[in-house]
Amino acid sequence: MQNFVEKANKKDSNRLILGSASPRRSELLRKITSDFSISISAEDELDFHPDGSLELVQENARLKACSVANDYPESWVLGADTLVTLGTLVLGKPKSMDDAFSMLRMLSGKTHEVSTGLCLINRAKNYQKKKVDTSKVTFKKLDDSTIKNYFLEVNPFDKAGGYALQTRSDLIIKDFQGSRSNVIGLPLELLEKWFRETDII
Repeated sequence: MQNFVEKANKKDSNRLILGSASPRRSELLRKITSDFSISISAEDELDFHPDGSLELVQENARLKACSVANDYPESWVLGADTLVTLGTLVLGKPKSMDDAFSMLRMLSGKTHEVSTGLCLINRAKNYQKKKVDTSKVTFKKLDDSTIKNYFLEVNPFDKAGGYALQTRSDLIIKDFQGSRSNVIGLPLELLEKWFRETDII
């Protein structure tokens, strides 16, 4: 019986939980491991951090991960948050179609940054660490007609900056630098290395 409990605990402590409702993140995560479950965090995201946008995405990722880890202390829990920044301006998810139009007008013809904050927690192992990855995306010059056509094919409301790299990027994006998966919502190169370091995969 004792051996069974030890094996069960070991198995549970290596279980991975993605603390995100994003179908894009779960789809990306499956590219490096299929052995995970999903538990959606109910934690409200912060809109501001005194130390800037990179700290903001990491703190939001931590809040999401902590919320789930409190319910699953034996498991590895991954929280993630993605923000678009144009200079000092932080663009989250648009709250209305007018807001989405405004975001794409601001991004038109310019290069912005997309940062994904990550937090990995295992309460039983007393492990908690944050990381962040940043990519650069350059938009084409967009007129309102192009933006309207883009929104006919892409729902902007659940996406930071109001756009998606993986859907009809030919309409709006000129170029990008860095991790493609990071722009979509989960930097797989960073994450796979991190998972191997912690023996999750």
